[in-house]
Amino acid sequence: MNFSLRTSPSPQLGPRDAPASISPAAISQQPAAPALAMAGISHSYAALRAVDDVSLSIGPGEIVCLVGPSGCGKSTLLRIAAGLERLQHGSVALAGRVVAGPGGEVPPERRSIGLVFQDYALFPHLDVLRNVRFGLHKLPAAEATRQAMDALAQVGMDGYAKSFVHQLSGGQQQRVALARALAPRPDVLLLDEPFSGLDSQLRAQIRDETLHLLKQSGTATLLVTHDPEEAMFLGDRIALMKQGRLVQVGRPEDLYLHPASAFAAGFFGEINRLDGVVRNGCVDTPLGCVHPTDLADGTPVEVLIRPEMLSLSDLRPVSGTATEARVQAARLLGRTSLVHMTVEDPRQGPVHLHARVAGVWLPVEDSRVWIALDAGRAFVFPTAEV
Repeated sequence: MNFSLRTSPSPQLGPRDAPASISPAAISQQPAAPALAMAGISHSYAALRAVDDVSLSIGPGEIVCLVGPSGCGKSTLLRIAAGLERLQHGSVALAGRVVAGPGGEVPPERRSIGLVFQDYALFPHLDVLRNVRFGLHKLPAAEATRQAMDALAQVGMDGYAKSFVHQLSGGQQQRVALARALAPRPDVLLLDEPFSGLDSQLRAQIRDETLHLLKQSGTATLLVTHDPEEAMFLGDRIALMKQGRLVQVGRPEDLYLHPASAFAAGFFGEINRLDGVVRNGCVDTPLGCVHPTDLADGTPVEVLIRPEMLSLSDLRPVSGTATEARVQAARLLGRTSLVHMTVEDPRQGPVHLHARVAGVWLPVEDSRVWIALDAGRAFVFPTAEV
């Protein structure tokens, strides 16, 4: 069920109500409170610590994707924000108004939050229009119908107002669920794995449409997903969780290009892993020397290299440093080609590597290629952090 009933707006502080020491101009320049702010959230199920001291805020109109492996606590955090899970520790505020804290909790239907679940939770005995009108029962009938039809038009489903759920495709049901959540014009929208039930082609189409709709509506959104590509596609910011804790929060490009840990680096795409030890400020690898940052000599490390960070050539370069590799297989993956190779490491023997090359580049099996690595694009982390 989508709880998305609006509360009466809190009175706004006007210039005459302000303390004498604060001018009206200063009030108008105050930064807007986060649309959603969760502070110090911890939650346990018996002995399992599902969420561990998490603080996260979402600005007005911002899309934040909460991502991580199954069981990391992301859905629990969303349910706490919605009021569907009783708060144990911390606080939840909406636009500066505390809705859950030590003093009690505001029920879900009074939080001005829209919800879309993985299974959409549409009512099979109601037609599409009545499904969307469900959260608008406090409005006069004519106004509720108009607002529901406006929401259906937003998602391109106004022509299906009299259809029933069983007559709709999965993608159409997802659109109706989104319309129902948006119809009451909530301050915050919460989506829990909303595209996981769709096939890959339809999922790409629906999430593209959803991104444009959310940007158009300006609704602050927290979206839970386990799909890193989906998080990077949809999120203005990404919050990455592991074992109940936030690992890293930032823009998609920050998490991809500047991961804070080996876990963060590996979560957002395939990586090649090379073991080594820091000696004289260098980690010697089969692809050359990689210089770690702020790691003492003698530290065991793992060097992580994304496949697209390897440059390949079928000709030995006349200048610069390159490593000879032998091709095991090459496969076209649409926009890129994936090349499987081995390089010789005097300490470890053959090392298997993957490289991604834009377009069609398919060297034959057992041929030789040369690998060049920009050492500044490799990630180095102490082995203990892996």
